[in-house]
Amino acid sequence: MLILAMAASSVALAQESYVLDDKTDKWVLTDSPTAGTPEAQLATAAKQLADGKDEEAMQLAAAWISGNERHPLIAEAHLIHGDALFAQKEYYQSLFDYELVARDHYGTKAAIAANEKELEIATMFSRGMKRKLWGMRISDATEEAEELFIRIQERLPRSPLAESAAIELADMYYRTKDMRLANEAYLIFIDPVIGFPNSEHIEKARTRLIYTRLAAFRGPAYDDSGLIDARKELVQLTYANKDLADTINSSALITRIDESLGQKLLSTAKWYLKVNKPIAAEYTVRRLVMEYKDTGATVEALEYLVPELLPLLPPVVLSEVEEFYAAHQEALLGKTFTTIDIEKNQP
Repeated sequence: MLILAMAASSVALAQESYVLDDKTDKWVLTDSPTAGTPEAQLATAAKQLADGKDEEAMQLAAAWISGNERHPLIAEAHLIHGDALFAQKEYYQSLFDYELVARDHYGTKAAIAANEKELEIATMFSRGMKRKLWGMRISDATEEAEELFIRIQERLPRSPLAESAAIELADMYYRTKDMRLANEAYLIFIDPVIGFPNSEHIEKARTRLIYTRLAAFRGPAYDDSGLIDARKELVQLTYANKDLADTINSSALITRIDESLGQKLLSTAKWYLKVNKPIAAEYTVRRLVMEYKDTGATVEALEYLVPELLPLLPPVVLSEVEEFYAAHQEALLGKTFTTIDIEKNQP
């Protein structure tokens, strides 16, 4: 004999038990809740839900909840009520039941089931499903999705549900172009201590982390630490996963980052020159030439800024750096700008 406990809801109720008859090869009911008891009434609601009679199941569950608020099966009743609303596409309304179960029955199978449904709804909301407003599905629900994803991670840290919630949250920020929050979310996801370093989504998270850092850089006048981190990760990726590096064209991204970092140094050097700090300007230009040689920023500095800068330097500094700049000008521009040349061209 093989015994099967069958329940219509996503967690166990007062269960009906069936055995498989060896002679007829059919399931035979051997046990069921006593008729008229709360368990039997709730089992009826669960059966209505399983049969697709969502409105009837919702009404039965609501009546059961109002008359059995302290019953041990109250969490299962709310799940049935929530599932009935969900089946009618009343997703936001169903969250009231799921949230009650997830919050008030922490650690139970019912709470896990409630969190699973919240994750499903949050994912739909994050991917464009609207909330109903005045009977029409027209209201943006990304804020609700964000809150649900965060709650699931807080309740069930390091669990598969938390992993799914974490990557969906990061992806939602990425889709909505909130690169600052996307960067933070992907950074948490790949963290070896609090994140999910062994996830199947780890490579996507690392790649998008790089993209968010690139997108978050607002120009030479702003902080470039994100670009520097992105460059380091791209270099590491080149060695760790060459196929992925080729797929995202990491070499081109590194070139783009170098140009942005070079432009920042060039902008800084121009500012030093503007406020009459030629030694600081020269030091910045030298860094630019040494660290980002193959960039447009370096070419611009050698061709336009260095000729303006050299005559302003003290002789002792000029004697040390003039040969350095001449060599790089010859290599990159095909000509040099010595102080003698500059003096000849001055009126």
